[in-house]
Amino acid sequence: MDHSQDSNVQLNTLNQQSLSTLPANVDVPKYDRSQLTAGIVHIGVGGFHRAHQAMYINELLKQPGSESWAICGVGLLEANRSLRDVLVKQDYLYSLTVRHPNGQIDHQVMGSMIDFLFAPENKQQVIDKLIHSDTKIVSLTITEGGYNFNPATGEFDFNNPDIIHDMANPNDPITAFGYLTAALKQRKAKGMKPFTIQSCDNIQHNGDMTRKMLLAFVNKHDADLGQWIDDNVAFPNAMVDRITPVTTKADIEYVANTLHINDEWPITCEAFTQWVIEDNFSDGRPALDTVGAQFVSDVTPFEKMKIRLLNAGHSVLGLLGSIHGFATIDESVTDPLFATYLRKFMDDEVTPLIEQLEGIDLTQYKDTLIERFANPNIKDSLARICLESSAKLPKFIIASINENIALGRDTSLATLVIATWCLYSDKRVDQQGNALEINDQMAAQLHAYANKTAQDPLAFLQLTDLFGDLNNQASFCKDYRQAITALYAPGSDIKSIMQARLQAKG
Repeated sequence: MDHSQDSNVQLNTLNQQSLSTLPANVDVPKYDRSQLTAGIVHIGVGGFHRAHQAMYINELLKQPGSESWAICGVGLLEANRSLRDVLVKQDYLYSLTVRHPNGQIDHQVMGSMIDFLFAPENKQQVIDKLIHSDTKIVSLTITEGGYNFNPATGEFDFNNPDIIHDMANPNDPITAFGYLTAALKQRKAKGMKPFTIQSCDNIQHNGDMTRKMLLAFVNKHDADLGQWIDDNVAFPNAMVDRITPVTTKADIEYVANTLHINDEWPITCEAFTQWVIEDNFSDGRPALDTVGAQFVSDVTPFEKMKIRLLNAGHSVLGLLGSIHGFATIDESVTDPLFATYLRKFMDDEVTPLIEQLEGIDLTQYKDTLIERFANPNIKDSLARICLESSAKLPKFIIASINENIALGRDTSLATLVIATWCLYSDKRVDQQGNALEINDQMAAQLHAYANKTAQDPLAFLQLTDLFGDLNNQASFCKDYRQAITALYAPGSDIKSIMQARLQAKG
């Protein structure tokens, strides 16, 4: 698709040749991309990867001696076909528009990706790339659901049809686990070093989770390979952070009109970015600490802070705001009641569970979160925030609820969020009757359980894969019933219910 300016002048496609035509204030790759090799193969090339990991690598490639750390993207899903087509046409280049809260806008073109393999068309090509000696790191952004664990038990789900296929057809993989296993099996057979497997997803202990899931998959049919992986493959835990909304038609038009170039898949993101990584790699690593990332011995306290405050905060605003009828995060948090509710949730029900971190002022961190959420230049949709809530809420919010219950502490603000999720999953409309966009692998189950709420106020909690034994916690259930009663009352108003909760909290 071509995007032209209002004058109908045909724009150049963004590619290596057209870089020289961009305005002088655009930060373009000045390093020689023809001399790069892909030391990193990244599975799951979404907007977040392109605004985060690929940005760090782009900065690193400006430094001589880093040429072996470029990225080869991999798309495992048929849905990745259009992205492949765009990236090939654009020489794997794309623009990054960085929007600051004060209105400042920075423009960059990322050159760190030098190839993209579309697995459905050539599975062996992907496996061969993973086996190649250039490949030192295989990184992942496959969303929480891609790790294939049961949210309540944390165990691998062997009933997934794609996993069943991969178990029976090791040379015809569909899932990331199938591809990783096929490649590591060959590396072991050839006497090669393994690659590092580096999760960049928002999962607490994401490296440990990746290791556990991969070993569960491998050990089911090849214990020797499982032992070799356990002994030799590094899975560094990492905490990642940068708000990156889904690309819209308006973003494409903005780039066309501002940079006078046709970029069919630009990325827009906030200015804030953070990447904290455990320094644990199988076969070398890029010097990411020279471009703003932080290597640590234990990422646990950093990721808990981020998941329980930022990610949980997003879900609080996402679910409550969606029911009220808001469309974006900034719209939600600039409403004084929503901002007050969010801050009270963070201060009272999360902060006491977070240990003090050296160099981190938690009060300042929370202030910064509110500022980031309120950034009027980042239109982060609540539909995106609520995407795959079934994979997110057990880690983001339910974990804090369980900790607080064990400590005998109040959970009333978080409880309302869970009750609102029930209403959201049941009615699938906001309080004005407008349809909500729901994207969740468990959407059918969520709806089925939530839909029984009229007969049994605790019906939603019977979905024990998500809620564990919350339905057996008397104080929580009492509070949850009250929230359900208020939410399901004729003419109920989420803002009034939130206000009542805040008043009761004191």
